[in-house]
Amino acid sequence: MGLTARIRTRDGWAVSHAVVTVTDMTGTQVLRAEADAEGAVRDTTELAPGAYTVIVTAVGYAPAASSAIVTARGRAEVGTVTLARRGGTELPPPGPWTIDPVHSSVAAVAQHLGISSVHGRFTEFGGTIEIAPDDITKSRVEAVIRAASVDTGNGMRDTHLRSADFLDVERHPELTYRSTGLTQAGPDRWTVHGELAMHGVARPVELDLAYLGTGADPWGGTRAAFRATAELHREDFAMNYNQVLQAGIAAIGTTLRIELDVQAVQGESLPVA
Repeated sequence: MGLTARIRTRDGWAVSHAVVTVTDMTGTQVLRAEADAEGAVRDTTELAPGAYTVIVTAVGYAPAASSAIVTARGRAEVGTVTLARRGGTELPPPGPWTIDPVHSSVAAVAQHLGISSVHGRFTEFGGTIEIAPDDITKSRVEAVIRAASVDTGNGMRDTHLRSADFLDVERHPELTYRSTGLTQAGPDRWTVHGELAMHGVARPVELDLAYLGTGADPWGGTRAAFRATAELHREDFAMNYNQVLQAGIAAIGTTLRIELDVQAVQGESLPVA
């Protein structure tokens, strides 16, 4: 019996010591519990069967409320509660920011054999972010990725990805992304409109962006963190190679899921190590 829940940030991290309050339909508090270091709540307080309201709060995050039904066995399984960062509709202070590749990642996931996934990343990249001072929608981002730095953990596969069947790094050594606009897509989400040039083809690509916050670093600078995702179709960039298995399933999926974790340092350059 009791209440169970998992408290997470939008990018999947545990919110330790979040507070969960449960009230009955009259608004009377019947339970108060605190999440552990893993963001888990496990409380054994016995609750009468019926409908309840669950409110989750944590310092730095907007509160979240949901309904819960306590079963005849006395259990209330709230599941995963996602907290949005307080102030998530804002963005970092205006001015130039420089992407720190050491503390950032550019990753891609493709389906393999129709049943699993292949994970890859680019290890060499850089870029700049310009936060507009007056109209936030005029903020800009530019990034350059070295195509030959693709790494899936398998040398033979990486060699093939660098070939003319895929990235063709001899003819197209760089991937570039330049934003063309920014719109708010939710209380803690933005859409970045831009153009991706890859394999000699430029296509519009939208990034689903979450701003995760700003803070001081140990080197005297200020850093901002972002997480962004997108989906690409290989054929849009003239990468049509595939091997079809006997069952008609493609060995490599044509859709790529892009996952970006970005730290940017305030200023026009990175700190000298």
